[in-house]
Amino acid sequence: MAAKQKNLSSFADQSLPDGDDLLFAIVVSDWNSEITDALYNGAMETLRANGVGENNVTTVRVPGSFELPQAAAMLAETQSLNAIICIGCVIQGETRHFEFISQAVAQNCMKVAIDYLTPVIFGVLTTDTVEQAKERAGGKHGNKGVEAAAAALRMANLKDIMIPDDFDSFDPFDEPW
Repeated sequence: MAAKQKNLSSFADQSLPDGDDLLFAIVVSDWNSEITDALYNGAMETLRANGVGENNVTTVRVPGSFELPQAAAMLAETQSLNAIICIGCVIQGETRHFEFISQAVAQNCMKVAIDYLTPVIFGVLTTDTVEQAKERAGGKHGNKGVEAAAAALRMANLKDIMIPDDFDSFDPFDEPW
């Protein structure tokens, strides 16, 4: 059964929290840069459209997707960030390398998020072909960078609610989730 062909990024157009006072980092893989640059541009446009100033976004480039979690951990360790967006693209080849890289990156992005209580958004495409990646980097399936930035805004807002600066006065029953 074929999947319905549509732009899956349209949900990101819904109302998102204002990011005016929030700090973000975007870690971008240089591997498959035609794809990752398009994802990065989509993420930046979404952050800017929701009040995040250029000075409130740190961009770090890494060689490949495998290095994304390590850079995210360095950023989480050294900076006070509201969220980190990891952008990469792993395309299936003839060997199992694809599986190892994809699984390691996903698991370790989540590990960084849990270890540092900082949202780490997995904006990594794992596709079978270059064409599929292009369809998800501004093509007929939207731009997953837009979706990653929308998730970062929402999770940064959730973190701000759940872990406020004045944690002693926090009452989880007073806030909407």
